[in-house]
Amino acid sequence: MHFLGVLLASVALSARLSEAATPVKRYYDTHTYYALEHKPSDFGASLDEVAEALGVQVVERAGELQDVWLVRTRHSDLETRNEELDSVISAFQVLREQASSHHEIRSDDILFSRRIVDSVNFLERQTPRHLVKPLGFKDPKFPEQWHLVNDEYPEHMMNTTPVWDMGFTGKGVLTSFLDDGLDFESEDLKDAFDAENSYDFNDHVPLPRPVNDQDHHGTRCAGQVAARRNEVCGVGIAYDAKAAGVRILGGRITTVDEAAALNYGFKKVSVYSCSWGPRDNGQTMEGPSYLIRKAVVNGINHGRDGKGSIFVFASGNGAGFGDQCNFDGYTNSIYSVTVSAIDHMGLHPIYSEACAANMIVAYSSGSGKHIVTTDRGKNECSTWHGGTSAAAPNAVGVFALALQARPELTWRDIQHLCVLTARLVNPDDPDWERTASGRLYSYKYGYGALDASAYVKAAQTWKLVKPQAWIHTKTIQINNGVFHDLGRKKYNYEGGVPIGAKGAEAKMKITKDMMIENNFEALEHIDVRVWISHTRRGDVGVEIISPNGIKSVLAKPRSEDASTSGFPGWRFMTIKHWGENPIGEWTLKISDHNKPGHNGTFLGWNMALWGSAIDPAKAQKFLEPVIDNALPEANQPAHPNATSTSGPSKPTSHPPTSSSSATETLSSAGSGKPMEQDDASEAWYGHITGLLAAQKWYFAALGAVFAFAVGAIIFFWRRRVARQRLENYTSLAADDINMDVVGQNTVMAGQGGTTRALYDALAEPSSEDLPGHNPVYPPSARGLGFHSGFLDDDEPSAGLPKYQDEPDVGVQPSSARQGPALSDSQDSIPRSSRQNE
Repeated sequence: MHFLGVLLASVALSARLSEAATPVKRYYDTHTYYALEHKPSDFGASLDEVAEALGVQVVERAGELQDVWLVRTRHSDLETRNEELDSVISAFQVLREQASSHHEIRSDDILFSRRIVDSVNFLERQTPRHLVKPLGFKDPKFPEQWHLVNDEYPEHMMNTTPVWDMGFTGKGVLTSFLDDGLDFESEDLKDAFDAENSYDFNDHVPLPRPVNDQDHHGTRCAGQVAARRNEVCGVGIAYDAKAAGVRILGGRITTVDEAAALNYGFKKVSVYSCSWGPRDNGQTMEGPSYLIRKAVVNGINHGRDGKGSIFVFASGNGAGFGDQCNFDGYTNSIYSVTVSAIDHMGLHPIYSEACAANMIVAYSSGSGKHIVTTDRGKNECSTWHGGTSAAAPNAVGVFALALQARPELTWRDIQHLCVLTARLVNPDDPDWERTASGRLYSYKYGYGALDASAYVKAAQTWKLVKPQAWIHTKTIQINNGVFHDLGRKKYNYEGGVPIGAKGAEAKMKITKDMMIENNFEALEHIDVRVWISHTRRGDVGVEIISPNGIKSVLAKPRSEDASTSGFPGWRFMTIKHWGENPIGEWTLKISDHNKPGHNGTFLGWNMALWGSAIDPAKAQKFLEPVIDNALPEANQPAHPNATSTSGPSKPTSHPPTSSSSATETLSSAGSGKPMEQDDASEAWYGHITGLLAAQKWYFAALGAVFAFAVGAIIFFWRRRVARQRLENYTSLAADDINMDVVGQNTVMAGQGGTTRALYDALAEPSSEDLPGHNPVYPPSARGLGFHSGFLDDDEPSAGLPKYQDEPDVGVQPSSARQGPALSDSQDSIPRSSRQNE
């Protein structure tokens, strides 16, 4: 009978998998949907048992995510009116409470509850919301595709014609556009369209037809890549490539569907074009939820027969607000090729965000010109496309050309070739800094402009990189720092040290033994996680300095960001140390504007180093963990750590840990020695002049202590400090901090979790960027690509001007920018595209 039951379960599972090839239509008006990650085991509950216990119906597997299922239940009128009354989440919480009971150990109910709870790794209610795409910047019409052939500034174009002459036009390469739809009936795109790997996740129909009047963005992006060579409009960079459309920006969507979209067709799709992101208003800090991150890693590990899906993200259009792409969990991901913009004159447009995660720039609107591309309609053409929305597809087109020339390139080879071949632009711009590897890097330009000819030629002879390896350091708790995610944007911070007027500093050591133990040979990306509480998040700046003295500005203060949520284990990323020897002491520096009435506390941090393996045979594939957002790690007690005293002190030395973990020190700013500043970042961090003042030591003083000799006191005190120092640094799993900003009916491995919503793209300039103001944006400024109107930390400031997709009728375009290339404030954002609403 047991064998028969297993056989029937296998047959049912196979049927479900076969049915899930095409997503099932959603009925949100009558049903509530959930994402459920099931943990199969010989002794655990089956998927059907879990579904029955929770009172849900299994709909289908969640895209290509292994063991993640979409389930549903018909919602009651009461639940429809009040999402707080969730019968499924409540049922699971009851089971979890029963499973943890210490009474009646042999009770059948308790044993049943434990089987169910142990078989559920993740449970999340799916709430549809709108993803809004960036609208770009629209100036006067210009009918020529200057980004392909630039007669006026021939050094500034994508340089594709030499590649076409080599016979590479993208033939045989499938690109996918996660956007607001794709007009597959356009004369420019009908022969390029791939219906098999296209889908509409907004309306859950097979074809991603643009529905709303404003749904033209995806068609324009696809035209930049795959528009056919014919008599209609223009031509794409890879005009023989195929284009699939995955509609996610045209209506509401849940996290499970967004995750499925990021893997849709991932066995055949080579490059995913993603010109969207969080709200670019300089106020938000958002990142992908667990399921979405799991989907990205799934694409990296299994897409393209294991070579990895290539995700290309636009960096964002919020630089006018002081926004930075390191506050976006999509663009600061190691798995993303993050693309910023330069214009037809090679100048940095004022909208294009800068940050330490920026890899390259590609050409887009600015200085009075835009990208000409296919538009929605049978024979329509747009001359108003722009923003970083248009820069990203230009990069996608170049990657398609390279993949035709060298199909075996992995997702990391694509990134290596960007670093290797990017072309220096505006060499006199002070934002350029020499890295330890000898390359030049800029927060605005990344490693430079993407050049199709140089890229494809290098790809033909490129030696494929070894598999990925990583080093995840232990998480350092500062002065017993503890963090709890209470859900729904509510956090509780305890312990830590005040940042103070002169900032805070902490150190961590990477050793040769750590590299050997982790099979780590060469450095590529670095993630830095920080736990910082603050009454005004925008006052905080963060930077990391390598043992070689190379500084990465991870976050500069943001004037528009008044959030009180702090940095709840937020992960920043930098590629500025690509190829650098990481051995030695790394220094984290935190600054604070110290505005009256506002203050902050530094609680903890860690690092993750990503790169190439020493021995490919020992390499493993990274698995995305369920994130619990805890400091310290769940189920581990917090230990007291060194704190600060009221007076200045020298940096305190601590005993080293074992070679497999990082060492750390927390030092004071009271010594009077200012932090070293480089010219490129001095404007941002001139107020940091030293280290955090003071340290005080925890010790219990009994009255009898005063009777002992001074020598005995010193002896026992030193021994105690050394012992505590070795015990106190608890660690988190490498990537266990949720990048979400809001909890929403989520249960993660028995812990309260968070979900995240996506993005609209209405970049809203700050008052400093209005006509008549000429702010200079420092070199390290870097930002995000697009925005999400969902679950933002704060509401946008009222009265700020917003970018429009088309200029107002009758408004004359501004002239092209004149003047030196170093003045970002003069970059040409036509005034006609910024109207007060």
